[in-house]
Amino acid sequence: MTLAAVVVLCIAAAAFCYWAAFGDTERPEQSTSIVIAEGSSLSEIARQLGDAGIVRWPIAFVAYERLRDRNATIQAAQYTFGPHLALPAVAAVLSQGGRPPTVWITIPEGFTAAQIGGVLQSHGIGTKSEFLAVVADTDLRFNGVETRGLEGYLFPDTYQLRRDATSRDAADVMTATFMRKLPRDYVGAARKLKMTIPQIVTAASLIEREARVDIERPIMAGVYYNRLRLGMPLQVDATIEYALPNHKTELSLSDLKIDSPYNTYLYTGLPPTPIANPGAASLQAAFHPAATEYLYYVYKGGGRHEFSTTLEQQVEAERKHLR
Repeated sequence: MTLAAVVVLCIAAAAFCYWAAFGDTERPEQSTSIVIAEGSSLSEIARQLGDAGIVRWPIAFVAYERLRDRNATIQAAQYTFGPHLALPAVAAVLSQGGRPPTVWITIPEGFTAAQIGGVLQSHGIGTKSEFLAVVADTDLRFNGVETRGLEGYLFPDTYQLRRDATSRDAADVMTATFMRKLPRDYVGAARKLKMTIPQIVTAASLIEREARVDIERPIMAGVYYNRLRLGMPLQVDATIEYALPNHKTELSLSDLKIDSPYNTYLYTGLPPTPIANPGAASLQAAFHPAATEYLYYVYKGGGRHEFSTTLEQQVEAERKHLR
């Protein structure tokens, strides 16, 4: 090969390298996000960029970063790259640092699956509709008895989720936590109550929505179980609120007549599913109710209720507190 040919090849190679680094802006074709894991090497990051379609030649990215002496300085995080970036622009995104690869999400006690789906969506974890589909299509089994979806079994807590987690991932984490938070003797307690575990969890959801202070939760559980044994309707306002298309702070007389299996004024027994996701205190109360003869309660303010054993006492309590 002549000297001239060598010179031409060198110029061509240099031109190609320059174009690969500064002139190639065909990728990514659209905005693309990746999560770089802790401890990823430069070559692993380059492969990840190539697999995601962010760079054309991963080896060119490695060479560019080596020349910039950027070895092992890319933080573990989530990075979003706009469309049509040359290598310097890709490197600039990485040098600025991305969002943490995980996000902390708090689910309050008493939230419904719909509310939880909204919280997840607001943090970029799937969509509300996707989460509700997972909740509706997934059942758990306790001693041969299946739940009707996951409402009630999504334990309220603070969770650290990967930003690329799916709705299914979130539901799996919450139900696994629920299983860990059940009372240790939950199977024996259910047997003693002569109830299925899904029935007790449903009762716990009512307690979660009605009780304000922990000391009253076992008493409220006793009220519900007493009424169930006597065949009395539970008459829990929160069940009707769950059945309504929109949340209401005060129910009207017409609301009490809504034809829904969740209307515990019209139908005896527990509602068909939990109406919220109970926390540990409500679960404990539902599995270990107070031994009481109370059949009624009315809110008297300050987070407390007055409990009664007879209808006459309840009427008097309502007259005193519901002015």
